[in-house]
Amino acid sequence: MPDLPARPNLDQLRHQARDLLRDARRGGVDALARIRAVSDRLVLASAQLAIAREHGFASWAKLKLEVERRDVLNQRDVSRLADLLARHPETATTRMEGWSDHRKGADVLGYLAMLRLDHRRLGLPRDLPGSDVAARALIDAGAPVDGHPGDQETPLITAASCGDVDVAKVLIEAGADLDAVAAPDSGGVPGGTAVEHAAVFGMTDVLDLLVAAGARVDSPEMAAAAGDLTAWPPRRLSLQCRLRCLVFAADHQRLEVIDRLVAAGTPVDEADAEWQRMPLHVAAANGKPAGVRRMLDHGADPALRDPRHLRTPLEWCRLSEGDSPGHAEVAALLVEQMKQDL
Repeated sequence: MPDLPARPNLDQLRHQARDLLRDARRGGVDALARIRAVSDRLVLASAQLAIAREHGFASWAKLKLEVERRDVLNQRDVSRLADLLARHPETATTRMEGWSDHRKGADVLGYLAMLRLDHRRLGLPRDLPGSDVAARALIDAGAPVDGHPGDQETPLITAASCGDVDVAKVLIEAGADLDAVAAPDSGGVPGGTAVEHAAVFGMTDVLDLLVAAGARVDSPEMAAAAGDLTAWPPRRLSLQCRLRCLVFAADHQRLEVIDRLVAAGTPVDEADAEWQRMPLHVAAANGKPAGVRRMLDHGADPALRDPRHLRTPLEWCRLSEGDSPGHAEVAALLVEQMKQDL
């Protein structure tokens, strides 16, 4: 059973139905069999039903509705969304099914929160104005704030992973569970909270929002990411813990935390044994110029290759260059430092 493509075109699906009917009327064995599987009549409605069933939908109308729903969410068109919810209120509460890029289904709020990550693949602008308004409209129409039972993660965790601070704010205001955890087999941070997802994926704005809202910070690494090691004095932490903390501090540009960790004897060019991540490399990859600058000030080597992927910080930066304005500044900092080191 084929799933719908990530960027469906209803006109194209209509053409497929017309082509199927034409082939069947010409005696095409395969086309006839496909239509006969759903109807005894060789009419357009039968061909459309065949196309819908082959994509896993009970009717052509349901297929059309699902294509419309995804397009409305992609465009964050509040007027169209209001009209859709008025005609089909169930589109706020039912999971999105039958998609090639979401084979396990997608919660509507979780899907909206993920658009910032998927913008290139879907042909959307990186800045997604209106996502917060669309999220609020879905919640007002009954969309479950914490997703559906059995989901891999809550919409808030998805927003934290993908960096959509606007959607995250709406979810928090609507009472989302700040400390819910992802499934043990999730693809993000298995068993992790929204704070842990925001920290791991470098989403500082969402992390700050979560902490301000009262989300739990219960490890030195998360405290370093949040910028406050008061409860975990660095000299009391193991070397491996300090190395991990330094990665988070550099990635989230917590300059005072970086200084405290280095003052406690934390090496600036050593990867931790568990994650094999290095602070300068991670900050460069995520386009964090203040973190990169402070690590260079502390003597981090811009020519050093990380132990897992054997890439320099500049190579990591250029893999993601263009994703944010910070990458251009990071690249310039690294190039200048390498010139000085020659």
